[in-house]
Amino acid sequence: MRNFTKAKRIVVKIGTSVLTKDECVDAAYVRRVAAQISSLLEAGRQVVIVSSGAIGMGAGQLDRPGGIKRMKMRQACAAVGQPLLMQEYRKSFLRHGVTVAQVLLTAEVLNHRKTYLNLRNSIETLLDLKTVPVLNENDSVSTDEIGTTFGDNDKLSALVASKIDADLLIMLSDIDALYDKNPQRHSDARPISAVFEITPQMVKNAGGKGSKFATGGMKTKLEAAKIASNAGCRIVLANGRLKNVIGRIIAGEEIGTVFMPKRKLSNRARWILNSAPAGTITIDAGAMRALRNRKSLLPSGVTKIEGAFEAGDVVMLNENAKAVINLSSSQLKALAGKHSSEIRKILGPKHRDVVAIPEDIVIVDY
Repeated sequence: MRNFTKAKRIVVKIGTSVLTKDECVDAAYVRRVAAQISSLLEAGRQVVIVSSGAIGMGAGQLDRPGGIKRMKMRQACAAVGQPLLMQEYRKSFLRHGVTVAQVLLTAEVLNHRKTYLNLRNSIETLLDLKTVPVLNENDSVSTDEIGTTFGDNDKLSALVASKIDADLLIMLSDIDALYDKNPQRHSDARPISAVFEITPQMVKNAGGKGSKFATGGMKTKLEAAKIASNAGCRIVLANGRLKNVIGRIIAGEEIGTVFMPKRKLSNRARWILNSAPAGTITIDAGAMRALRNRKSLLPSGVTKIEGAFEAGDVVMLNENAKAVINLSSSQLKALAGKHSSEIRKILGPKHRDVVAIPEDIVIVDY
């Protein structure tokens, strides 16, 4: 369960509250992290960092104390803070002869198959060159309104771990573990050493968001654990300020909470599962049973179409599955409820007679 001797590829997520001190990046802490990660590289492991801190550091540089709520100000703080953050990483890792690389992402990069594969290839090349990619959300251009935001770096770290087939995701936070109750409300709350299934009660106990410059709390960490779990990736949540915390986790010390994976989906299935849906197709109970038995989705099982999407887009199937579909929303509206044999009669002989094939369908409520 905590034997990480075979964990070759590791993602380390560092939260804002851990990385910063007095609204600036804690340079001494970054140096300690660099030393721990450099030791992993010397042992033949590969490491990717997902780092928060740009907005908080930018706010400190611009003398904007307190939480930054307005989107434009958050973007401005990120633009100022990101190069300062990378400067600290570069200085700290160069002490060990290690080169770091900056990679800034938006959600749409991972939602589109081509750009996702380009990103994956880029990170693979950087790792082969024995560099340490430092990833962060591109907060200067990401907004909820245009659908380019991840929401928090907890989710981003899990998506990255999933995309690059990481063996282990270490989430360093000011939260030292998952508790059986909300520790802010219950003095008798006890830490949970290992989690094999994330239950609705755990989510209920998770509480709200984190610190003033952070967007994540325990709830987002549980969501991240679900994402990584589908990639067969173990996750350890621990207090990032513990001495030599990364090395101690790798050594198998019982620190924080370890989340065990439930299944390992194929890389394509994970891309489908984690992509933002372009629309929703409502299907009947018979069609859903067929999907669970690894059958194709036929137009006869479609009862409703919501949203505008094209063939090749990822869509939701009820709330139970996601799929890459072969037909656009306008085509489906003309075919909903009809027999497969009618597809070519209506749309022409070159069109496939199924909405989605089993290989392109992923059940969500596993």
